[in-house]
Amino acid sequence: MHTGVISDLDLVEDGKFSSYLSIPFSVDRSPYFQVRTPIFRVKNGEGPRLLLMAGNHGDEYEGVFALAHLIRRLAPSELKGAVTILPLANGPAVMAGRRRSPLDDGNLNRAFPGNPAGTPTERLAHYLEHELFPAHDVIFDMHSGGTSMEHLPTALIEEQVTTERTRRALHLVSSLGQKYAFVARNGCDSPTSMGAAGRAGAIGISGEFGGGGTVTPDTMAGMARAIDCLMQNLGMIYKPVLSTHVSETATPTFLSLHSHDQGIYSTRRGWFEPYIRLGQAVAAGDAAGLLHDLEALEEKPVTLRFKLPGIVISRRLHAHCEAGDCLVQAASELTDVNQLLVSQPD
Repeated sequence: MHTGVISDLDLVEDGKFSSYLSIPFSVDRSPYFQVRTPIFRVKNGEGPRLLLMAGNHGDEYEGVFALAHLIRRLAPSELKGAVTILPLANGPAVMAGRRRSPLDDGNLNRAFPGNPAGTPTERLAHYLEHELFPAHDVIFDMHSGGTSMEHLPTALIEEQVTTERTRRALHLVSSLGQKYAFVARNGCDSPTSMGAAGRAGAIGISGEFGGGGTVTPDTMAGMARAIDCLMQNLGMIYKPVLSTHVSETATPTFLSLHSHDQGIYSTRRGWFEPYIRLGQAVAAGDAAGLLHDLEALEEKPVTLRFKLPGIVISRRLHAHCEAGDCLVQAASELTDVNQLLVSQPD
């Protein structure tokens, strides 16, 4: 029996198409059930090949909603090149409002390079990395903090393997109209979509555009601006599709996480009372908040402090926490982004 992904998506013809990525997955109520992931394609002639995806985690909605708008609005006549749209990448997780798939507990953004004979999440990851990603020049995977975290809106790239690829990625991430951009250092073997994009020969762009398992007018505006800016920068559209206008923006402030000590983690069960806000600059020794023990109210709460200076980029939204939960992250500023271009092969 077929164990991979079934798809009839046309990557050649001009026009506007819709289809599904179908994964056979036998369940008790339906022995020939298929997990069906909707996928859309808009193409007009030769040009850049862009893949837009959201719903990699099922409780992150800015990208999902923005791509739903784009599917309805984007016409082939407005486009140069080809855009493939995967709005519900981990569809079962999106429908369940969960970070991971309820079918197999699969975290798609930790499943690459996947397995064609594995669980539904592993099969999808394998198809994306080995079939769909190589057919595109740029992959834009949209994230946010999910149900449990609020995140500073921040565009993101991974460090690239060559100077030219790094230069190209920096140019694209700088074009997204965001105040901050983040450089991740997960390596070439990363199990994330960005690692998979690099292995597939594409430039991977991502970002955290909100959080809390909801959206706001501001986070949706930022998400729409990022999509329009990227497509305009690639020369694919001549006017915004999702935004009323796209204005010139300054070069973003580049941030990086390079040490475990840039995060504050709970060491036991407790209840977190934060002192900080997203985007706040903090110094080493500054108080991040209090860890209360509501089962020992007579005891003084523990003051949690930053070990390193930085800018607060994420905060846990749930007060209740367990040992190992990340409560706060403060990223350091990359004062000279050109350092990323040093000592890399061409």
